[in-house]
Amino acid sequence: MLRNLLCIMFVTTLLLSQAAPADEYMIDSQGQHAFITFKVNHLNFSYIIGHFNRFEGNFTYDAEQPENSSAKVEIEANSLDTNHAERNKHLKGEDYLDVAQYPNISFASSSFEGDSKSGVLHGNLSFHGITKAIAINIHQIGEGDDPWGGYRNGFQGNITLSAGDFGLAAWIGDVEVELIVEGIRQ
Repeated sequence: MLRNLLCIMFVTTLLLSQAAPADEYMIDSQGQHAFITFKVNHLNFSYIIGHFNRFEGNFTYDAEQPENSSAKVEIEANSLDTNHAERNKHLKGEDYLDVAQYPNISFASSSFEGDSKSGVLHGNLSFHGITKAIAINIHQIGEGDDPWGGYRNGFQGNITLSAGDFGLAAWIGDVEVELIVEGIRQ
């Protein structure tokens, strides 16, 4: 009996000493605390800057074992906004994003390399009917209690994509994407 009790105590201690699972966060796009912006060269004269108004997603964050962190985001392509209605309509059409045929842009991470404050988030980006492996440079902005009794964590990420890699005209060139993501711990 004593042997069984010691065995139970050992197993319980072992289970309790295991690292806590990664924290789950919902991206706060509804509260306008997350942004997906892009910048594209315009005929070598200037830049077009835009963003997506509607997206949702979540991420896990494990400060003790950052390699367990992950992210998933779904963007509504039709929510593209460059602050110019006619240009938006043109970019959403068949010549560019073709949002009728490709209504969503999605990203799902596959791995994370780095420490608890910065690193590279690897994953698959599905855009314009093409899925490619990408790597997003990430760094933590901050985390802590919010004024409403919740807990938040924020990250910034950036990547440069080649439009031609996703079936768009190669002359468009590079698209610089910046992500500001604030999540609410669930």
